[in-house]
Amino acid sequence: MTNYYKVAGHVFGVEIPDANPLCSQISQYEPFTCPAVDSPVFSLVLADSVNDEGKSLVYSGSEESGEPVIRLYSLPDGWISEVAICPGRPISSRLYMSKDFSAGRLQILRPSESLFALNNALMLMFAFRTAGMSTLEMHASVIVNGGRAYLWLATSGTGKSTHSSLWLKHVPGSHLLNDDNPIVRVMEDGHVEVFGSPWSGKTPCYRNEHYPAGAFTRIRRADHNAISRLNNFEAYALIYSSSSGFKFDPHMGDDLHATFEKVVGASPCFVLDCLPDADAARVSSGTLLKMYE
Repeated sequence: MTNYYKVAGHVFGVEIPDANPLCSQISQYEPFTCPAVDSPVFSLVLADSVNDEGKSLVYSGSEESGEPVIRLYSLPDGWISEVAICPGRPISSRLYMSKDFSAGRLQILRPSESLFALNNALMLMFAFRTAGMSTLEMHASVIVNGGRAYLWLATSGTGKSTHSSLWLKHVPGSHLLNDDNPIVRVMEDGHVEVFGSPWSGKTPCYRNEHYPAGAFTRIRRADHNAISRLNNFEAYALIYSSSSGFKFDPHMGDDLHATFEKVVGASPCFVLDCLPDADAARVSSGTLLKMYE
């Protein structure tokens, strides 16, 4: 059976055999369920095998402790991705993608890691397929306040989730939209919209909601609390480093760079030097919320 999901306005299909235990593990996708469509942006099918004959390595991600290991290979007719749950662990799955990323076949090699494999396959295909649709899959934690979305961006373990929790505790009217992988899309009128997604890292926050972007803010650990606005060059570097996508591919890279420029041109970007304390939330909210009073 094929289920359809809509994320940031993009519909994709996932075909999982009814008897597969994975069917009972994907409740995080339920808020995004939608009716079937004739032409989804991409479709993914679970398969018993994937042919990777003739593969050639084109990308191998950094092997940071605790982070997934992703390798991307080219094929004469498409792409192969291999993912391990962390460095030193066996490959969890092998994903075949067509040249334009519109069709995928996922072979799960470690059944105990099936949900991890499915999530990573869908995140990868979503990021690659929608790169030319003014859409970015971001690595960020997002708080909503006053009808706008505020994104905290930083490397893993630097304080994104901590700062979101400080807003939840100390800034009235705040709620969490997503804690790891929100979707950012530049809409037809040029404004930037932030969407929840079925992917939220270790925090189970799967909200099918969307809000105009309030600001993008880099979290930087410091011995004091201070916020300052980034110039366009600094803002571009921030958005670039916090988004997913195969940026080394000329075509996809051009699409992504065009979207980065639109986001930077339409949304304010900041850096917050901060401690993990209530005053940090006071400093950031005092500046960011004031822009829209």
